[in-house]
Amino acid sequence: MRELQLEAQRLRSAVAEMARADRALAGSDLGNLMERNPKLREIANRMAEMAAQIESFGCVLKDIEQGLVDFPFESEGEVVFLCWQYGEPHVLAWHSQESGFANRQPLRGASKTYLN
Repeated sequence: MRELQLEAQRLRSAVAEMARADRALAGSDLGNLMERNPKLREIANRMAEMAAQIESFGCVLKDIEQGLVDFPFESEGEVVFLCWQYGEPHVLAWHSQESGFANRQPLRGASKTYLN
């Protein structure tokens, strides 16, 4: 996850650098910018590979910036998401499919220290 976050930061920095160098590019969509700069395409491709690797484990990548990953899990006949955020030592919480990260609940026996 950390490597994916770093690549996202590299992509944002490269886009900002392009916009500073050529004001006409400010506000351009990422697809257009990637056509103009192969470096951006390389970064985006690495990010896609990393995201695919995470998802190949059956995970759902929710937010790169926040480092959020959900894991579908059946509990009492209902599918919920176990929820992990980069920096947590292990999966500590869950949430319903509808409620999302903001309403996550601690797993039984999990430390609430990391849940903010």
